[in-house]
Amino acid sequence: MITNIDELYEAFSRVMAHKRWWDTDNKWEILLGAVLVQNTNWRNVDYALANLNEATQFLPKKILALDQEQLQALIRPSGFYKGKSNTIIELLTWLEGYHFDLKQAASKDFSTLRKELLAIKGIGEETADALLVYVFDQSTFIADKYAQRMFEKFGFTSNGYKQLKSKIGWPETMDTLKAQNLHGWIIEYGQVYLKNDEVWQSGPLKNFKLKLRTADD
Repeated sequence: MITNIDELYEAFSRVMAHKRWWDTDNKWEILLGAVLVQNTNWRNVDYALANLNEATQFLPKKILALDQEQLQALIRPSGFYKGKSNTIIELLTWLEGYHFDLKQAASKDFSTLRKELLAIKGIGEETADALLVYVFDQSTFIADKYAQRMFEKFGFTSNGYKQLKSKIGWPETMDTLKAQNLHGWIIEYGQVYLKNDEVWQSGPLKNFKLKLRTADD
């Protein structure tokens, strides 16, 4: 188990700017973006989000009122638009059961809410955790590709999302804002310093070491 996530957070806080990762307060925009960004880049997502905003203002009832071909046309720039349209419809239909009240959904206990998200076709581990942290104001570790590569540099090699996440000792002190900050910092730092070993060695966190507790400790 990795036991010093709080120390990693403090290390990042000393070298990274405290800026928001999602440049919007509209949680419906974030929710849609979390689905659309799967297997593509943000430039393509921005085009799709602009289309959705113009057509629906990101209002879930308006999106569900579209026929599927209309929705697919709007999100086509993001790629994989047929599968993503199905996921968006299923996700919004699920939220319709909460009367489109994100706070009502967020009032569920963390484990139950995560299971409900994962039961939606097209919502995988990473997307579920991103929704939990950025839409439903929960706190958890997002073990994305940048985190996996960075933690390998820090001394812990995993074989994917679920294994890394299972080894994170998530401190109670890590509230939603800190979870958002850490995720954003890992991506921003990784985009700069994970290009190759030489660049990594030029980074301010090159000597950070994870603390690991074994079952025998």
